[in-house]
Amino acid sequence: MLVMLSRWVEWRPLLTIVRPDTFVRWHRETFRLFWRWKSRRRGRPPIPTELQQLIADMAAANRTWGEERIAAELRLKLGLTVSPRTVRRYMPRRPHPRGRGQPTRSWATFLRNHTGAVLACDFFVVVTATFQRVYVFVILDIATRRVLHWNLTIHPTAEWTIQQFRDGLPLDGYRVLVHDRDGIFAPAVDEAVRSMSLRVLKTPVRAPQANAHCERFIGTARRECLDWMIPLNERHLRRVLAEWIPHYSGERPHSALGPGLPNEPSRRATLTGHLVSPAHRVVASARLGGLHHDYRLEHVAA
Repeated sequence: MLVMLSRWVEWRPLLTIVRPDTFVRWHRETFRLFWRWKSRRRGRPPIPTELQQLIADMAAANRTWGEERIAAELRLKLGLTVSPRTVRRYMPRRPHPRGRGQPTRSWATFLRNHTGAVLACDFFVVVTATFQRVYVFVILDIATRRVLHWNLTIHPTAEWTIQQFRDGLPLDGYRVLVHDRDGIFAPAVDEAVRSMSLRVLKTPVRAPQANAHCERFIGTARRECLDWMIPLNERHLRRVLAEWIPHYSGERPHSALGPGLPNEPSRRATLTGHLVSPAHRVVASARLGGLHHDYRLEHVAA
C-alpha cells in the first residue's frame, strides 16, 4: 500500500533526519510517561456525595465526635460501612481546641443545654416624636420566651439597672444571666447580680447573635409594634408597651415553641379540619387599636 501511495505523494521531503541520542531521549521520556501511568495511585472509589454530606453534617452537629464515633454510628444505626480513615477525609476542619484540649462549644449549644435556667437581658432605644431617646430594658426567659420584667427610662444608670433586677428577677429556678458588653452593665451591676445567686455570662465582643433571643425580641417589638407608630413621649411609649408585651407573651404564637404561647404552653384548640365546630364561633379582640387581634373560640349559646 505504501508503494501505491508513493505514486501520488512525494514522500522524500517528509523524512526527518533524527540523531541517535534524540531517539534515545524520546524513548526514555515515553517510557517515563508510561511508567507514571502504570504506577498511578488507584485507591478506593469515592463514596457517594450524599454520604459525604452526611458525614460533614454529623461532624458539625456533634462537636465532640471523632471519626471513630461517626464511623460506628454509620455502621450500627444506618447500616453504612465506612472506615474511620475515610470518615476523617470528609470531616470539616475544626479549630484547634483551647485550654486543656477540650472541644469548644457554640453559644447555641450552651444555651440549649441550659434551657430553663438561663435569663437574657438587654436595652434598646426608642425615639419619640420630639426626638427624645428612651431606653427600654427587658429580661427574657429563654426557655419559654416570656418577658419576665420590663421598664423604660430616659437616663439609664447602674443604680436604676440594679433596681430592675431586684424588682424583676424570680427568687429561684435560674442560674445564669446573659447580657452584652454595653457600658450600661457596669461592674457594680454584675456584682449585684452575682449577689442574687446568678452567674453573669457576657457575650463575646461584637457578637449580637450570642444574645439572639433578646435580639429577636427587640426585632419583633419593632416590626410588630414600634415601626407602626410614633411615641409622643415616655408616658405614651409605656402605655403602648404595656398593651403589646402581654399580647406578645400571652396571645402571640411562637414558632420555636411548637408553635405555642409562652404564658400558656399547653393551650391547644381541638383540630377540626377546615370547618369550625357548630358549637363554637370565632371571636376577635383588638389590640393596639386594631394593629393586632386575639382570636378565640367561644361557645354558642343554645
